[in-house]
Amino acid sequence: MAALGHTLPFYTGPKPVFPMDTTLAVIITIFLTALITFTIILPGIRGKTRLFWLLRVVTSLFIGAVILAVNFSSEWSVGHVNTNTTYKAFSPKWVSVDVGLQIGLGGVNITLTGTPVQQLNETISYNEAFTWHLGKSYAEEYTKALEKGLPDPVLYLAEKFTPRSPCGLYNQYRLAGHYASAMLWVAFLCWLLANVMLSMPVLVYGGHMLLATGLFQLLALFFFSMTTSLLSPCPLRLGTAVLHTHHGPAFWITLATGLLCILLGLVMTVAHRMQPHRLKAFFNQSSEDPMLEWGSEEGGLLSPHYRSIAESPETQDIPMSEASSETCFKEEHFKESDCSL
Repeated sequence: MAALGHTLPFYTGPKPVFPMDTTLAVIITIFLTALITFTIILPGIRGKTRLFWLLRVVTSLFIGAVILAVNFSSEWSVGHVNTNTTYKAFSPKWVSVDVGLQIGLGGVNITLTGTPVQQLNETISYNEAFTWHLGKSYAEEYTKALEKGLPDPVLYLAEKFTPRSPCGLYNQYRLAGHYASAMLWVAFLCWLLANVMLSMPVLVYGGHMLLATGLFQLLALFFFSMTTSLLSPCPLRLGTAVLHTHHGPAFWITLATGLLCILLGLVMTVAHRMQPHRLKAFFNQSSEDPMLEWGSEEGGLLSPHYRSIAESPETQDIPMSEASSETCFKEEHFKESDCSL
């Protein structure tokens, strides 16, 4: 058996675990690739425009990445406790473990790690996810966990979020997660529109879209926060300790990003009224360009601008040379003589 790595030949070893959620890894990879691509073309931009352009790109990509990442994150509400508890059903043996609970917009994630990992001749290291996404049944996933014989702490926490649990956690977190996720998708759409408008000479509307992006993120936080205020107390008792939950990193990052979007939108709105030329210079839209000169009387960019009679150049009389004048006089005199004959 030593040649086989101390494992039985007919049983597979422990499955390799990716260090982070694959969805978050894909989102981070996409936005990092976009950032690297924009950084490569940065040397081709001259002067102060290079710094302004880099600041705009980094800020925009950060906002978009955060909106997508927190939508799929499972760390909106988290809890962690170290306790001594039973490990298996119908067994009096206790183990020392670290129990973690992460609640996201689409489900819960429960981790169980032994301290130390090797106890009772077993490796205690579990990371189980239970989702309530549209089209998936949380009750079926919980039933499969029972059939697999997962440890007691994992089943105990998962049972608290089942639809039939008297705690009522399932309905509240599920509805709040659906509404918060919808608000984040609308915020992502507003972010896309803001990028389109900021690349055109309609900067004030891009600022308005940034304001809308921040407001929808704050609405997502509002819907999720209502769960903690409306839920009745339901203690999560694991052995000798009680697990308490609090707002996680995804919640606070969304709050910071939403306030950042609102601040940027307000700054752009005020700058459009107070210093429009500097705002255009920051976005590399110089007001000296005749294509960008437009006013309310012309109706905007799409209306043509005609010159008035006063603005049009005056006609100038071009003097003729003496030779040409004499030629014209002779031709006229010759025609008159022909007519007299």
